[in-house]
Amino acid sequence: MEPVTILLILFVAALVLFATEWLPVDVTALGLLSALLLLGLLSPKEAFAGFGSDTVLTLASLFILTRVLLRAGVIEWVGVALARRSKNANGTLRALLGTVSGVSAFTSNTATTAVFLPVVAGMARRAGIPASRVLMPLAFASILGGTITVIGTSTNLVVSGALPASGERPLGFFELAWVGLPVALVGLVYLFFLAPRLLPARDAQLEESLRAYLADLTVAAGSPLAGQTLRDSGLGRDHGLTVVAVRRGAETLYAPRPDFQIQEGDTLAVEGPTERILAGKSTLGVVSKSEQKLQALTGEAGEVRLVEAVVMPGSPLLGRTLREARFRERYGLSVLALHRRDKNYERLGQMRVRIGDVLLIQGAAERVGALGEHLVVLGDLTEHQTDLRRAPAALLLFGGAVVLGGFGLVPLAVAAVVAVALSLALRLITPEEAYGAVEWPVIVLVACMLAFGTAFESTGAAKVLTGAISGVLEPLGPYGLLAALFAVTVALTQPMSNQAAALVMLPLAIGTAKTLGYDPRPFVIGITVAASNSFITPLEPSCMLVYGPGRYSFLDFVRVGAGLTALTFVVALLVIPRVWPF
Repeated sequence: MEPVTILLILFVAALVLFATEWLPVDVTALGLLSALLLLGLLSPKEAFAGFGSDTVLTLASLFILTRVLLRAGVIEWVGVALARRSKNANGTLRALLGTVSGVSAFTSNTATTAVFLPVVAGMARRAGIPASRVLMPLAFASILGGTITVIGTSTNLVVSGALPASGERPLGFFELAWVGLPVALVGLVYLFFLAPRLLPARDAQLEESLRAYLADLTVAAGSPLAGQTLRDSGLGRDHGLTVVAVRRGAETLYAPRPDFQIQEGDTLAVEGPTERILAGKSTLGVVSKSEQKLQALTGEAGEVRLVEAVVMPGSPLLGRTLREARFRERYGLSVLALHRRDKNYERLGQMRVRIGDVLLIQGAAERVGALGEHLVVLGDLTEHQTDLRRAPAALLLFGGAVVLGGFGLVPLAVAAVVAVALSLALRLITPEEAYGAVEWPVIVLVACMLAFGTAFESTGAAKVLTGAISGVLEPLGPYGLLAALFAVTVALTQPMSNQAAALVMLPLAIGTAKTLGYDPRPFVIGITVAASNSFITPLEPSCMLVYGPGRYSFLDFVRVGAGLTALTFVVALLVIPRVWPF
């Protein structure tokens, strides 16, 4: 059998597997790479070159740098700051959606959606707006922003990295902005005014999926809360925390009124989800006495773990308060908060531990590992902690990498790798967290498909396939060809990953354009924009994040996403030929 025939059979098989996801996409990609090696269509050097490519290194580095920004609380701080300055709820929600698009131009869409999700849901709840009217627009806004820069989505980077194999230059850092900005602006107008009319009115299930903890936090010297009333402090409005009691000296006031004035040294018993309590600790100038006492007792500091642990039958804690059970002395760990199914308004220090209570525990890793059988760890939340003291360094490194790489002062891969190395050296992130931040299935998929692109060209399969396609599409002219490639790419992104769809379409588009005598650039841009804008189904990771909390149905995405996809299609067809002539 001819190599071209074999490769086309493999191509069709991979396409079916990508679309059906009978196997994970990275497993399919590895299987494809293995077949190319075993059948002698690629040498080992050609097959494995993708794993050491600039594209793969840049992707891995950007995953880590995004996690550094999240750990520093930078993105969350932006959202909270906007919410705090709220004058008009609808106006602020629209400003948040615009901010989401701007942030996602430089960071992961999924991470941006995850960080802004509780902020936007909280704003909607306080404004009396059904969460279903704002959460889908949040996900779509993050996707729209990804088309503005080459690092906006991993798909953009994948396309840029695959272009040299076809004899084309990589995408410029801001090259996509010529079409990405108009698409984002028109898309945001659609999300502001039309999408809410098409969406159902359903309340969020976000709070139901978050564990509500009770924590004692003491107002430290210099805290911005000192001297403010509870109403003015924004603890509930901006930070999602409910103050259920305040201890001042020997007195405890339960259910304090909104006009209660907070003073330095007050201990606030607050109720809220883990993320809100941890964010409040880093931004509000409040401290956990339990943490401070543990460090004074053990002298332990530095890298610590944060875990959730459930109290099991037979625990020596049962029936006692944490102080009576001498928790710090017994385990060498501190309890930051406690979750219990039935709500109560006691202070944490007065609560007697029961079976099934979940403790939010912080301390050295080796001590967490020695908790024993009566305190079972449910999960490690260490990377949920944020520390705004790291924010200036995190912003400087990320911004430096973007500026140096974006303006071509150094290769983007070099700038990103150096920024990661400095982040590790400055302990902005641990090596374990850095490795965990990398989306390895995406890395494997990209590296394998880059190798497939090499085989596609070297065997002559690309020439055969594009010759057949060009014969069918030639009568359409350049505008018709661009429209057809855009539509096919959008269709492929629904069942398969955006990166896979782009890598499948790219060699076909370039080969067809060259055969018909057109400049391949406008078709490359069209495929990139089409692959990055997946709105019709909830299969995009950003959409999956809001699917449950917004209580959406599959058809909700079809109804709202189809209109946004059509707008993207029209704007792209109007802009692309003017910036990148055929």
